[in-house]
Amino acid sequence: MKAFVVAAALLLAPLAAHAACSATDFAIKDFKPVPAGSRMSLRGTLVNNCATAAAAQIRIDGKDETGKVLQTKQAWPAGTSNIAPGDSVNFDLGRMFRPDPLMTTFTVTVADVRAW
Repeated sequence: MKAFVVAAALLLAPLAAHAACSATDFAIKDFKPVPAGSRMSLRGTLVNNCATAAAAQIRIDGKDETGKVLQTKQAWPAGTSNIAPGDSVNFDLGRMFRPDPLMTTFTVTVADVRAW
């Protein structure tokens, strides 16, 4: 019985680590959308404020002047690598968007969190 409890604890440990961080544990700093002719720059920094290493998926919405979402893209700025507590990773998702003169504003949010 004791071996079963130990095995169950080891099996569930990765799930506990995953649950330790949430979207609110990440911050997006210095987000600067800049149209650059036929290419856009949507740069910023993703910061892990969680106590454990984890990764975050970000979502950027391109909107028109009324707030209607014209394009949405999601990406994992650190790829399949965890970001250490207190560390950050820079991103630029401009290449994922098609330039559209109607897009006047952009919002960026943390969409998901995962420990790899």
